[in-house]
This record gives sequence, structure tokens and C-alpha cells, in this order.
Amino acid sequence: MLKKKLVMPLENGYLAEHFGHSREFAFYEIEDNKIVKEYRQEPPPHAEGTIPRWLVENQATDILVGGIGPKAIEILYNQGINVYVGVAVDEAVNLALDFINGNLKYGQNYCHH
Repeated sequence: MLKKKLVMPLENGYLAEHFGHSREFAFYEIEDNKIVKEYRQEPPPHAEGTIPRWLVENQATDILVGGIGPKAIEILYNQGINVYVGVAVDEAVNLALDFINGNLKYGQNYCHH
């Protein structure tokens, strides 16, 4: 059974463009390409490395973001977490389904700090 925990920062139910400034994250537990659980969590206060370490503690396997700083990417990659940057803003559930179905569009990192 293939299990993943997909996470993305949110702003009003949509993907937030800035990873570290999001006040809410969506979590999707995926088994055999189906969403089996969906929930939202408030992250700890923003400080360098805090949110990436929080995501590691919450067993994230894949993260969708618009923009994210290089230090955060490094922490996540070093923990074996896949980071998809430059994801276009859309409703969280739509992005989760695109991820599952192999239709996710991503590319440039829009965060330059």
C-alpha cells in the first residue's frame, strides 16, 4: 500500500503563495492514490527552520508551494520530503487531486529570500 502525506500552505482555502507566512496548512493523507483523510492545522510562529521542522514532525512526505526560501527547501530535502515549487494558486483539494493523478503543474520558485 502506497501512503503519502501531502501538505500545502493555505490562504482562504487556496494555496498560499508564501510558505512561511501561511496561518494554516492543509494535510491530505493519501493511500493507494485516494484521499483517506483531510485536515487543517495552524503552524508554529514563523522563524527560520521552524515550519519545515514542524512538517517533518507531522510526517509530511510531499509539499506543494508557490514560493519558499532556500533554507526551508534544504531542511525539507534533507529529511526526504519532496518539495514542489512554483505551483499555481488553486483550491487545495484541486491541487491534491492533480498531485494524485499526476497532473500537477509546477516550476519556478516565486520566493526570493
